[in-house]
Amino acid sequence: MSVHAISFVIPLHNERDTLETLCSLITDLCISKGYSYEIILVDDGSDDGGFEVIRKLAQENPNIRGLRFQRNFGQTAAIRAGFRASHFPLIVTLDADLQNDPADVPLLLSKINEGYDVISGVRSNRKDIWFKCFLSRWANRCISWTTGVQLKDFGCTLKLYRREYVEHAPLYGEMHRFIPVLASWYGARIAEVAVHHHQRKTGKSHYGVIGRTIRVLLDLLTVKFLHSYVSRPMHFFGGVAIVFLLSGTLIGGITVLLRLLHIFDFVSTPLPLLTIFLMTIGVIFLLMGLLAELLIRIYFEQTDHHPYRIYEVINSEYRQ
Repeated sequence: MSVHAISFVIPLHNERDTLETLCSLITDLCISKGYSYEIILVDDGSDDGGFEVIRKLAQENPNIRGLRFQRNFGQTAAIRAGFRASHFPLIVTLDADLQNDPADVPLLLSKINEGYDVISGVRSNRKDIWFKCFLSRWANRCISWTTGVQLKDFGCTLKLYRREYVEHAPLYGEMHRFIPVLASWYGARIAEVAVHHHQRKTGKSHYGVIGRTIRVLLDLLTVKFLHSYVSRPMHFFGGVAIVFLLSGTLIGGITVLLRLLHIFDFVSTPLPLLTIFLMTIGVIFLLMGLLAELLIRIYFEQTDHHPYRIYEVINSEYRQ
């Protein structure tokens, strides 16, 4: 009897050159350790012929399954699709570019045996440029401080999850890096393990450093709002309203006082009106964004609609 049964969920986009090696490494590991396994390769709209490689691998090994999106929907959608197509109680996610090492999976499993529910890899001796590493460290500190989930490397794709904590996680937009945070809402125990990080040998990264950092910050705002205020939004919106009302009252009182004392006439300058105008517009757009996030999640959850479309499935009974 197998010690563990693991679903490997691997999102990919134009990574055909690494797929055969990656699947071979995973297969050899699972056979040597006696694991039951399945490899779910989710092709996120590749245009390099990668799905033909997946088709060939699936014909040779029935434990390999393939999903192909009709177009590029993003890494979060690919991971969610892989979760829904998986069958085993333990789910491992990792990148398809061979920067994550499948040989580190037993390290993650050792933490599962200790009673943890989510094990996150921490990339030691990262093989990325210094600027990317700097932004990553800064973003990790921001996420840990804001969410209360203390992890050193949210961006490492190599993670291990118990199925019950992720199969119904609300994954939309680019929320995949916050899966441990979402799992913690359901009471998951989280641990970290140092893992290897290899130099990319083929292809190039499909994610810009600056653009990704901005998206992380915006998603972090969404996660914080959904976690703290989704069931009581008036506490958030009312708090913002009170701050601005009190600020406006204070500034207005000071303006009137200065006018009465003939010290300075603020009304004669456009600065107060310009400040009020800019702050008002900023608040309106911020609140519109948060309301839109809330509405879109209501839409997805109530209709069970998915932000992707599967074009083809191999060796898998996909559950919509």
